[in-house]
Amino acid sequence: MDAETRIADLEADVAAKDAKLAEQDAKLAAQATKIAELAAQVAKLTELLGRNSKNSHLPPSSDGPGSGAKGKVRGKFGGRRGGQKGHRGNHRSLLPPELVDAFIDLFPPVCLGCGHVLSRTPDATACRYQQLDLRDHRHHLTEWRRHEVQCQRCGAATRAEYDRTQLPSFAFGPCLTSVVVLLTGAYHLSRRKTKKLLHELFGISVSTGAISAMEKRASLALAEAHEEAQREVQYAGVKHTDATTWLRSGKTASLWVLATTAATVYKIFDNGCRDTIRPLFGPAHGILISYRAAVFSFWAMTLRQVCHAHLLRKFVGFSERDGPDGAIGRELLECMTLIFEYWHGYKDGQLIREELQFFMQPLQRDFEQLLQRGKKCGSDGIAGACADILEHREALWTFVTQEGVEPTNNHAERELRDFVLWRKRSFGTRSERGDRFAERIMTVVRTARKQGLDVLDFLVRSIKASLDATAAPILLVGALA
Repeated sequence: MDAETRIADLEADVAAKDAKLAEQDAKLAAQATKIAELAAQVAKLTELLGRNSKNSHLPPSSDGPGSGAKGKVRGKFGGRRGGQKGHRGNHRSLLPPELVDAFIDLFPPVCLGCGHVLSRTPDATACRYQQLDLRDHRHHLTEWRRHEVQCQRCGAATRAEYDRTQLPSFAFGPCLTSVVVLLTGAYHLSRRKTKKLLHELFGISVSTGAISAMEKRASLALAEAHEEAQREVQYAGVKHTDATTWLRSGKTASLWVLATTAATVYKIFDNGCRDTIRPLFGPAHGILISYRAAVFSFWAMTLRQVCHAHLLRKFVGFSERDGPDGAIGRELLECMTLIFEYWHGYKDGQLIREELQFFMQPLQRDFEQLLQRGKKCGSDGIAGACADILEHREALWTFVTQEGVEPTNNHAERELRDFVLWRKRSFGTRSERGDRFAERIMTVVRTARKQGLDVLDFLVRSIKASLDATAAPILLVGALA
């Protein structure tokens, strides 16, 4: 074999090997791409798996058992439950004598000094002990009787006329009705449990249908108070709002709360669209504290405050990532920690408003610069979130300059908590009538407590006014009407 043939064969072998290496390189590149895709998917799924109420928008009720205490130590002194060493404790005070129903006086029989029999002489400084109990928890039944009287002159029999103004319209009075709707609408007992409780405590027998009818009457009686509370929050200078899902006959609806320090209003809608919920908020008056959502586009950004607690949870989630994403998340988290530190210093009286504004100025600048970095990083989730937060720039710092504005929406979230637990226990309502009862009774109870009113007394007066066709009691003294 000559040299040229040998060289040609070698070149062919080299070309074949190059082709094989190129094929292997292509396979390795494809595998590397696939590995990168799978790694990204694993990271995303791991992040989703690790989401809880501390690093996302998920509610605390979604956390698994023990997740809240994991890695934490209870209190300053370890895991010991109850009052800690040095805790002053709470003690029940004795009630004044005028509130005591019965007195039992105990006297010493003989003198410990000489054994002489002692007289039963009252002592103004006697040692006092009290026990509070329940007795004679009986129902009160009133019966109206229309008598028939025979005339002694002509012998004709005449029965008292049927006068609706003197005879009861329903079998259950205002007080019992108020207790029932308080149990079902405020303490969220089921109708069956309410029925059993009434029988065991008071010996009263009612049907679940009668309880439903009482809820209907109470709902009508509380309609005016609900509107009064709604007007109050609509014209308030500062208000909080939040939303969650609600169930009506198994279908998803939208439950909204609008709350101030004076009143709380609940409203259930078919959906949470902007045009649907808009009537709840009334005119764009005052500062609205909420989370970031396009649904609030009807409210001027300069009259809003974005909830920083939502941002904090989001940044916690970012900080738990690996690489540059986690680094940006940790920087944002550190910045947010400083923001809350200054705010709590102001709330505790360590800073005045001017000092808060002075310390917050460089922090605001650094925070927005970090958001710009996050926006440009191109990372999945972080870039879009940072861009959205920057779009709400005007609503980030309202709490720094405006008195009465909080940097978080915790107030609205707390106001929704009972409703969320009600939904979990009862699976919501079954009709629009049930929606109206739920939102009205909860609105009145929450607002009455904020006003320092006796809730049961207000319910009784409202139902009496509705039955007698008289003016409903005022829920908010001095409220805007």
